[in-house]
Amino acid sequence: MGIFGRKDSNPTVTTPAPAAAGPDLTALTGDYTIDPAHTTIGFVARHAMVTNVKGSFKDFTGTLHLDGASPTESTATLDIRMESIDTGNADRDGHLKSSDFFKIDEFPAMTFRSTKAESLGGDDYRITGDLSLLGVTKPITIDLEFNGAAKDPFGNERVGFEGTAELLRSEWGLTWNAALETGGVLVSDKIKLNFDISAIRNA
Repeated sequence: MGIFGRKDSNPTVTTPAPAAAGPDLTALTGDYTIDPAHTTIGFVARHAMVTNVKGSFKDFTGTLHLDGASPTESTATLDIRMESIDTGNADRDGHLKSSDFFKIDEFPAMTFRSTKAESLGGDDYRITGDLSLLGVTKPITIDLEFNGAAKDPFGNERVGFEGTAELLRSEWGLTWNAALETGGVLVSDKIKLNFDISAIRNA
C-alpha cells in the first residue's frame, strides 16, 4: 500500500538474482600432474554399525586436463597401488590386502578414468568415470569443489579440488562380512570416498 493507504501506481517488481556463474578458468587450461605429497585419497567405512574406520592410499599417480573455456572437455585419470592402503592398523591393513578383500597379488591396482565432466555453477563440478577394481569396471560420480589456483614458492602453478563420492563395495565383488550378535554386519556395504587434490601444471 502507498502512503495514506493508497495503492502504489507502479509497484516494485523484484527481479530474481541471476544464477551464480562459474569462475573464469580460461587461463588455467592445460595438463596437470597430481602431486601425491599434497594430495589425499581417503575412504570411510562403517564398522560394527557404530563407528567409522578411516583410511587412505599412499601410493598413486594421476593427471588432469583442464579446459577452462569448456569445462565439459576436462578429463581426469587416477592409478592407485592397492598395497599402499593405510588405516592406521597393520593387522586390519593386512586383512584388506588379503583374498577376503582386495586380493592385491592378483589385482595390484585400482584405476579411474573420467568419461564426463559437468559444471554445476559457481565452484562446483561433477566428474563421472569408470572405476576398475578386482577386474570389475563400473561408473562412479565424484562431486568436486574448485579450491583455487596459485603459484607456489618454487614456481609451480597449482590447482586444488576437494571431492566426495559414494559407492557400494559389493558391486565390485567386495562382499566379505561377518554377522553381529546384535544384528547387522561388521563392515558397511556403502563406502565414502574423499579427495583433496593438489595438481601441478606440466611444463
